[in-house]
Amino acid sequence: MPAGTDGPAGVEYHRVLAGEKRRIGRGIIAIALLLAGMLVFAALLVGGAAAIDARWGNTGYTPLQHGAALASIALLTPWSMLIQRWLYGVRGASLHSVVSHVRFGLFGRALLLVGPLWVLVVVAQSAANGPGRSAEWSFATVIGFLAVTLLLTPLQSAGEEYGLRGLVFRVAGSWARGPRAGLVLGVVVSGAVFTIIHAATDPWLNLSYVVVVAVALAIVTWRTGGIEVAIVVHAMNNTLSFLFTVALHDDLAESLANRSVGAVTAAGVLPSMGAVALVAAVVWLCTRQSGPVRTPRPAGRSRAAAYSGAERDSW
Repeated sequence: MPAGTDGPAGVEYHRVLAGEKRRIGRGIIAIALLLAGMLVFAALLVGGAAAIDARWGNTGYTPLQHGAALASIALLTPWSMLIQRWLYGVRGASLHSVVSHVRFGLFGRALLLVGPLWVLVVVAQSAANGPGRSAEWSFATVIGFLAVTLLLTPLQSAGEEYGLRGLVFRVAGSWARGPRAGLVLGVVVSGAVFTIIHAATDPWLNLSYVVVVAVALAIVTWRTGGIEVAIVVHAMNNTLSFLFTVALHDDLAESLANRSVGAVTAAGVLPSMGAVALVAAVVWLCTRQSGPVRTPRPAGRSRAAAYSGAERDSW
């Protein structure tokens, strides 16, 4: 495939990197580079933030460290695009969607559904999990945490989606000969990587990672032909969860780090699992006639026909 292309025409999102050869070794390198970048970005940014806090005499988990952690994951967005361009010769912009740009109309419609729904989800989960360990924060610290959460959490969530439901989903989806086998491989591999990097031992957390985030959001990405909806779901979940944690003065560091057995209850994850299942069901119903959105066809067809009507009919 020539360098700088948007990928082949008429294929589903997870098959953009597929070719005559499966290039499994190249795919493993791509995934390894993604994970290595995540570790390096975290070490540099979080380590630098901790050093600055130490110099200023700040102790504990601070807004600066929280912002650095979020920013390090947000960097996966350009890093994923660079890896795809470098190893596969496909433009980074194609990670947005099969039409190689963000579909803001789809993004807005998703936000209208997911936003109010996730307020209810986080309220229900916060009530079910109960109060955590109270944190003694100054007014300035609370303001700092709120500002950092609002500004950077959506970017952090997008970084995970571009890396996992974008790059890894595509890389693994290219290993099979056909689109259905590629879909299964893409869902399994991206879900496994997503679950592993969160390093949870709590069974309910792992169930939510695998069933809710990994499988459901990969299917949503496949059907809509892009990661806009997955980003909205991920960003609303993380942003609202962090905001509620700060507002309730729960220990944010413990909330982020504690993924051991007993960290959550069934009632603490079932609302989000049900909500993502609902989103996936709505997406499936809205694409039942058009099928999954595909990359545009070659020139000679109208813009509407090139998108096979799918972008207009999709969720």
